[in-house]
Amino acid sequence: MIILSSVIVLCAIALAASLLLYVCSKKFAVKTDPRVNNVHECLPKANCGGCGFAGCQSLAQAIVKAADEGGDMPTCPVGGNDVMSKIYALLGVENKAGTGKKRVATLKCAGCDLAPIATYDGLRTCDAMNRCGSGESACGYGCLGCGDCVNACDFGGITINPDKHIPEVDPDVCVACGSCVKACPRHLLEIRQVGVKNRMVVVACSNHDRGPIAMKVCGHSCIGCGKCAKECPFGAITIDGNVATIDSEKCRMCRKCVAVCPRKAIVASGFPPAKPAVKTQATNTDKTAQD
Repeated sequence: MIILSSVIVLCAIALAASLLLYVCSKKFAVKTDPRVNNVHECLPKANCGGCGFAGCQSLAQAIVKAADEGGDMPTCPVGGNDVMSKIYALLGVENKAGTGKKRVATLKCAGCDLAPIATYDGLRTCDAMNRCGSGESACGYGCLGCGDCVNACDFGGITINPDKHIPEVDPDVCVACGSCVKACPRHLLEIRQVGVKNRMVVVACSNHDRGPIAMKVCGHSCIGCGKCAKECPFGAITIDGNVATIDSEKCRMCRKCVAVCPRKAIVASGFPPAKPAVKTQATNTDKTAQD
């Protein structure tokens, strides 16, 4: 009899607990849009943060919200046009894949062309070398060349140039996820908008020292003279902290700034090679008077 009563009591407690859990689950249930999970399944789930959100789940929520409100829909830089085309079809909205302007990571340093002033003997990472001082060159703002950005890139889009000892970004591989930007301890990498055929105009220098000092540590450092800013007809160049900066949103790739830079600190890439100037010599023919 005691055993039977104990079983009945336990069953009653279990029933009451299950009813309580059921009521709580209905009362405090968080309603989720099934489209969010569907969009999340289309995403690559890299959780790189290149889209500007905390992860792919947050991006999926933002995409669905933008589709409902009719606003600009955020995109996945890793998945590219193929993934976004699937998402547009899933949500039944206009396919805008490929209409956005391409963005890639770019380096704001051309490498030091002067002989190194020191030899670093320690952990061969940019972060470790940066904590020790200016590195092996006299420039305290330039690239250290240890390849932290290369290791951070999950897509193999960055390699170290063996001659200049600086990273080179392959614009055809780069997905603008921003991992390399976060990995650089000197903040020399940035995500920039590029033009057709991956054309871009960049100030390949981040030295904030005044002109005379910057000229001593690098042969093509920006000295903040402002000639490029005065020459730019689109107002895309500003001088901040003794170094020029080009706004990729305003730049029209006219390359007038490249021509006037006295230090050759502004680099244009992706353009066809300039045609050699044809020198024309005026030939003076001696005219003989014939009587």
